[in-house]
Amino acid sequence: MNAHISPTALRQRAYSTRSSDYFVRVIEDIGKALEPTETQLTELERSYRSTGEFLVNCAEFEGLLVEIHPQGSRELGTITRPSNPERTGFDIDLVARLGKAAYQKYGQPASLLRDLFSALQRYADQHGLRLRRWERCATLEYAGGMCADIAPIIDMPNLFAVHGDLHGWIPDRKLSQYQPTNPRGYTREFNRIASISPVFTEVRKLVATMDSISEKRAEIKPLSAPGEVFGRLLCRFIQVLKLHRDVAFEGGTLAPSSVFITSLAAAAYERLAPLPHANPLDLLMHIVSDMPRHFSVGPGWDTDEWRIDNPTAPGDNLASSMNTSERQQAFGQWHEKLTGDLDELFEAIELQLGVDQVIKKLGTSFGSKASSAVQAAQMERQTSERSASRASLFTATGMALPTVSRPHTFFGD
Repeated sequence: MNAHISPTALRQRAYSTRSSDYFVRVIEDIGKALEPTETQLTELERSYRSTGEFLVNCAEFEGLLVEIHPQGSRELGTITRPSNPERTGFDIDLVARLGKAAYQKYGQPASLLRDLFSALQRYADQHGLRLRRWERCATLEYAGGMCADIAPIIDMPNLFAVHGDLHGWIPDRKLSQYQPTNPRGYTREFNRIASISPVFTEVRKLVATMDSISEKRAEIKPLSAPGEVFGRLLCRFIQVLKLHRDVAFEGGTLAPSSVFITSLAAAAYERLAPLPHANPLDLLMHIVSDMPRHFSVGPGWDTDEWRIDNPTAPGDNLASSMNTSERQQAFGQWHEKLTGDLDELFEAIELQLGVDQVIKKLGTSFGSKASSAVQAAQMERQTSERSASRASLFTATGMALPTVSRPHTFFGD
C-alpha cells in the first residue's frame, strides 16, 4: 500500500451471506435508480444523433470525420445522476473521431479545437443551447439539464498498446500538443475485467435481481443498450463508490475524478475477483481496501506524482488529475471515510438494526437519492409480497428477510 495513504481498512471480518444478500439488493436498487429512464434514454439518443449528424455535415471536417461515438461512464455502465439536486439530466461524453489524414490539416492542436468549437457554436445558436470551451473538449448544455462533452480525437494506431488498433491523439490547448488516448480501447478493457466471474463460496441463499453480462459487446455502437452495460457487479460497486464521493465532497473541486476511481476499482476487481470470497460483500470490502495499491508514486515538481499508466494509451496517466498535494490529501481522507462509513453500514445490516437505521445510514453516506431509492423499492417489494400472499420473516426491529429465495443466476456460469 502507498505509504501516504492511511492503512485504515474495513475490518477483516466475515459478514453473513444474509447480510451480503441484503446489501446486493440495496446496491441494485440504488443502481437502477441511477440509470436513465426510457424517456431520458430516448432524449439522450435523440440529442446524440442530432449533434452527430450536424458535425458529420460540417464543412470544417469534410472528408475527415469518421464517426461520432460515446465514451465514459454511460458506455461503461457506471453512470450516476448529477449530485446537484437542481439538475435532472444526465451527462454524456462523446468523441468526434477523425481519420489519420486530419493530422495533416491540424498539425497544431489549437486549430482543431478552434474548428470544433466554431462548428458547435453554430449548432448551439440554432438550438438555443449553451456552449462552453475547455482545454480538450467543448460542452453542450441541452434543455432538461443534459450536458454533452465532445472531444476531437485523431486515429493514430499504436502497435505497442493494449487494443492499440483503437489508439488515438487528443489535442490539448494548454500543453499545445497532442496527447495519447484510447477511449474505445479503455471501454473494451473495462468490459473484459467486468466480465470476470467472481468466485464465491457462499451463494446458497442469494436474493438478487441482477443478471450477469458476460458476452462481449460489439466494438462500436451509437449508444449501448442498457442491458449490455447496467447491472454488472463491478459497475454497481463503482456506482456506490462514486455516489459516496459525490456526497463526501458536495461537488467540491478536490473530489477524485471518476476515471481515477473507476481505474482503481477495476484493477482491484481484476486481481481479487478470481480469488475465493465468501460473498459479494466480502469482495467489496477487499476491493475498497485494495484500491490504494493500484497507483504508483514518484517524485514530482511540487508534490509526489501519482500514476496509473493507461495500458491502452502509453504515456496517458489516468491519475494526472490527482497531482496536487491538496487532492492527494483529500483522497486519503475520503478513502478513510469511505471505509468507515461502509463498515458502519455493514454492521447495521449484520446486527439487524432495522430498515430505518439502514436507510438513515445510506442517506448520510450516499445521499438522499440513494436512501429514497432503497426505501421505495423496499415498500414496493412488501406491497408485492402482501398482494401475492408471500410470507416474510421480520426481525424485531422491522427488517424484512424474504423466506423465498430465487436461484443464483448472476455471479458466473
